[in-house]
Amino acid sequence: MYILTNASRTLYTGVTNDLERRVLEHKRKLIPGFTRRYNLTRLVYFEEFGDIRDAIAREKQIKGWLRARKVALIEATNPTWKDLSADWFSERICRQQHLPCGKGTDTPRLRRCCPPG
Repeated sequence: MYILTNASRTLYTGVTNDLERRVLEHKRKLIPGFTRRYNLTRLVYFEEFGDIRDAIAREKQIKGWLRARKVALIEATNPTWKDLSADWFSERICRQQHLPCGKGTDTPRLRRCCPPG
């Protein structure tokens, strides 16, 4: 179960069996609808569950909350609303574009593919 936001702090609550894949789909705007329309690409909260039924129940519970309670949930663990997925994808992007880590491009996001060293 996860919560995404944007610069205006619009909230979206979702559920998935593969958080990394799903967040990347949101970041690439591959999912039509609300998240693409409102540029919801920043992961600010997530919970992991062993059973998808528990995750769906939690998603429904949170969707029923008032905004203030959702904000309190996020700020309890992520008070600055940092994008928790900010460093997840640079290596994956390099692999998908068949680039050696950090080489052959001037694109900043690809230069971060592998840690300097």
